This record gives sequence, structure tokens and C-alpha cells, in this order.
Amino acid sequence: MSTASPAADGGAQATPPDAPQERRFEPDLRSMTRITLRPIASPMPLGFFTIAIASVMTGCLQLGLFDEAARGAVALTVLPAFALQLLVSVLAFGARDVIAATLMAVFAGSWLPYSLVMLSGVADGLQVLGVFNLALLCFGALMTAVTRPKRALWFVLVVSLPRWAATGLGGITGTEWLTRTSGALGLVVALVAMYTAFALMLEDMRSEEVLPIGRSGPAHLAVEGDLAVQLRNLERQAGVRRTL
Repeated sequence: MSTASPAADGGAQATPPDAPQERRFEPDLRSMTRITLRPIASPMPLGFFTIAIASVMTGCLQLGLFDEAARGAVALTVLPAFALQLLVSVLAFGARDVIAATLMAVFAGSWLPYSLVMLSGVADGLQVLGVFNLALLCFGALMTAVTRPKRALWFVLVVSLPRWAATGLGGITGTEWLTRTSGALGLVVALVAMYTAFALMLEDMRSEEVLPIGRSGPAHLAVEGDLAVQLRNLERQAGVRRTL
């Protein structure tokens, strides 16, 4: 018994219109793919110097070194910190450092409402800022859990936490000693941020660690590792993969 093939009739067999289409396989494009990275100067020294200067101004006001009538002037000097740290955050996102970018963006967002409330002199403004600082305290507590390998950021957060707590409680309750404590802690934050900024600038200028910063884990490998370490899992990072 013989069977006739479609080719035996001299024509191709018609495909039914409702037949499922054959599955298509995309070619392996890895050999044709190029990922271009644009090196940038580190924006972190600018971010830490901004934190230091703004913390000095607000700390001096809380300590009573400025008269109450100087609130508006202090707010105007702190207002540029919003723009500067927002710039640092944008550049840090471009450098694929989500921790530094998020931290600097939140710091930028903290200077803007402070400046606007102090300039406007609205009723219960200090109480509103108190609640805002307690919200920052919750944010900072969460951030400390993920920033430990980046000790520079971690130390700034650690000294900022008690300041946010004192500022928040002092604003809500109106307790004078809490406000003074917050001012003193602001100067401590300024010292830590100033040291960190200076250490990072020296490291960038000399291409080696001069003052100890205390990087560990992935943060240490990112600075001390070779190019292969830097490009590890690059295809899975935000901006390269299809979705965030």
C-alpha cells in the first residue's frame, strides 16, 4: 500500500486559516549587543558638603546662636541645598548607585519643606516639621539596614537618626532642651559629613584611599575590584533590562 505525498501532486498543501502559527525563536543577539557606559565624576563630595553646611546653619539656629528673627535668613541659606542635593541624586542615579541616589534625594526633599515653612512662618509650622522629621527617622532607620557596606553613608545616617528624633519630638512638644540637643547633634552631623566629603575628594584625586572610609563587601569590591567585577550582572541592572 502506497501513500501520496503533497509534493507528488505538484503543489504545496494549503494551511488552514485557523491553524496555529509556528513558534518563532529570536536569534542570540548577545554577540551583537554593546552596552555603553559614560564615566562621570563622583557627585558624593558635593552631597556631603551640602549636608554639612546646611546642618551647621540649622544647628546654630536651634542652639540659639541666631536670634529668632534670623529664621528667614537661615531658610534662604538652606534653600540652595535642595537644588544641590537633587543634582547629586540625579547624577547618582546615572551612576547606577540607587542607595546613594535615594538618600541624597530624600535629604534634598527635607531641605525644601524646612525652608518654605521657616520662610512663610505659618501657624504650627514647627509641629508639622516635627512630624516630618519623625517620618525621616523611620526612613533613616530602614536605610541603615542596607547602607552598612557603604560606611560613609551609614555613619552620616547613624548620626542623623538621633537628630531627626530630637527635632521631631522638640517640634511636637515644644520642649526647649530637645531643640538644643537637636542643634548640637546637627553640628555632629556636619563634622561627620565634612570628613566624609573630604576623604572622598582625596580618594578621587589620588586614585586611592587616603583617609579611612570603611567600605566593605560589595562597596569595597566596587572600588578595589577589576573591570570584570564592575560589569558583573550588568545586563540585569536598571536601564539595561526591559523593566524596572
